[in-house]
Amino acid sequence: MTSPAPQGQNGGVLVGSSKETLDGERGDIAPSPPPLDEKNAEKRELQAEEVEDQLPFAFSKLYKWWILTVIFLVQMSMNFNTSLYSNGLGGISDKFNVSEQAARVGAAIFLIFYAFGCELWAPWSEEFGRKPVLQLSLFLVNIWCLPVALAPNFGSVLVGRALGGLSSAGGSVTLGMIADMFDSEHQQYAVAYIVFSSVGGSVLGPIVGGFVEQYLAWQWTIWIQLIVGAFVQALHLLTVPETRTNIVLDRIAKKRRKLGEDVWGPNEIESFRERFTFKDIVHTWMRPFRMFLTEPIVLALSLLSGFSDALIFMQLQSFSLVYAQWNFNSYQTGLAFVPFGIGYLIAWALFIPAIKRNKRQRALHPEDERKQYESRMDLLLLLAPCLPIGLLIFALTCNGPPVHWVGSMFGSAIIGIANYSIYMATIDYMICAYGPYSASATGGNGWARDFLAGVLTVPATPFYSNIGRSNHKNLSNATWILFAISCILVGAVYGVYWNGPYLRKRSPFAQSLAEGVDTEHHKRRLSIPHQPVARIGPGSRRSSYMAAHDAARRNASRATTPATSRQPSPERAAVTPQTTRHATSEKLAKLGTIPSSGV
Repeated sequence: MTSPAPQGQNGGVLVGSSKETLDGERGDIAPSPPPLDEKNAEKRELQAEEVEDQLPFAFSKLYKWWILTVIFLVQMSMNFNTSLYSNGLGGISDKFNVSEQAARVGAAIFLIFYAFGCELWAPWSEEFGRKPVLQLSLFLVNIWCLPVALAPNFGSVLVGRALGGLSSAGGSVTLGMIADMFDSEHQQYAVAYIVFSSVGGSVLGPIVGGFVEQYLAWQWTIWIQLIVGAFVQALHLLTVPETRTNIVLDRIAKKRRKLGEDVWGPNEIESFRERFTFKDIVHTWMRPFRMFLTEPIVLALSLLSGFSDALIFMQLQSFSLVYAQWNFNSYQTGLAFVPFGIGYLIAWALFIPAIKRNKRQRALHPEDERKQYESRMDLLLLLAPCLPIGLLIFALTCNGPPVHWVGSMFGSAIIGIANYSIYMATIDYMICAYGPYSASATGGNGWARDFLAGVLTVPATPFYSNIGRSNHKNLSNATWILFAISCILVGAVYGVYWNGPYLRKRSPFAQSLAEGVDTEHHKRRLSIPHQPVARIGPGSRRSSYMAAHDAARRNASRATTPATSRQPSPERAAVTPQTTRHATSEKLAKLGTIPSSGV
């Protein structure tokens, strides 16, 4: 968007109208740069605009989309792991003499720990780089496949699944890489692409797993996870460079010093302890959960998103009951998930022109707050009803012959359209509405999807088996209940759409954006420009350029301030770990990462 944000009468940004970078969330205030000790006072920090042709923003379009495609495969493999396990339930039950219902705990525990794992990994890719953190995550996920495949008892299976879920970085890193490479005008397309990989991986598992269950031992559901994981890890290691800008700047600075130039990277100026305190880490980890519980927008949209995703994992457990009525074998039941994938593909295709149209609307109506924010859910207003409609069709067609099985699959495709649309649109809206708090808002969304999917995995089969069993309507009765719940949750989309401005005005987080106050740090001033900065994809707390934004100011400070006056005051030192830097470079503004003409 090239127009300024909506302005209030006093020239300030309207409530909820700040669109600061999602990555800028580690610190939400921006006073003057933190003081430096005498040792670092004379060091000149390398500025991003000095080497912008060597940074990820300068990658060719083809190379960026190759990187995205590798990340697409990485993200798909992580979600593939969540669902493929369920096709080994029969073999696990026989091997360890447990019921299939008990064996489902392995599926649930992976999803629940995955929900927390994504949040726990988030801070580290900002400090150590995307590549090493993602490589470590993939390595650990692959390693924890071994105690499951080679388990001597069922307890080992559960431990391996729990550690595998906790080791999965997920969108906290993969979506964060979008912030490193794409400006605000193009990142929505990249986000839509990665969201497709996330939902697509979940349905790929049962499609592949059906053939594994039919023809191979249960251990192959784990060995295939390991094979796929090792492949994508190797592909990522060999073809994807580091994209985190502060890490790239550090490496360039080290090379220049070897050539005799006295220049330092942003992470070399400040120590790790100064940049990243334990209190800061805990604060970052806890904020998504706080926003999930206290923000009506986050709570309503996350519950809807979580419910729509949980439906997929409930149907992983229920489809064997449904399609047994038509005498489907294992791989045929797995192929029944293909309609979900078709639904995802249709929804993704619909979002491409919708994004283009929305960008045009925002540019044409810069003073219209609804056009700037709620318009991002315009397509969702049309597609969200697909969730109850799909469940309605499924309820009417899932009781077996004489109704043809294609009817239930048509309902599944409609549900797939809704699931993708809900995930994509709610993320896009929350990024816009919450500015520098967006990572926490979208983190709550992702957490709800994985957590609810995990919690509802175990009761799914009893739910579909027992409600209405006496009149042989158990499958349709269970679906009718889900239909009723979906109608209530889908209503939240329209509630947020029509009451979004009011809800943002009532939100302490969005209110702090308008007032320039950090509600969580003793009412200190936020860095809220009169014009917005680039929107960044979900999954990371600071803009890839944030670490470099203050280089010019700090370099200037060293040149004009005596070294003896640079010692931090106690009050100043208390603020430093939570501070974020202002951007000052016009060249960075061109990249859409700092306030300029808007996004």
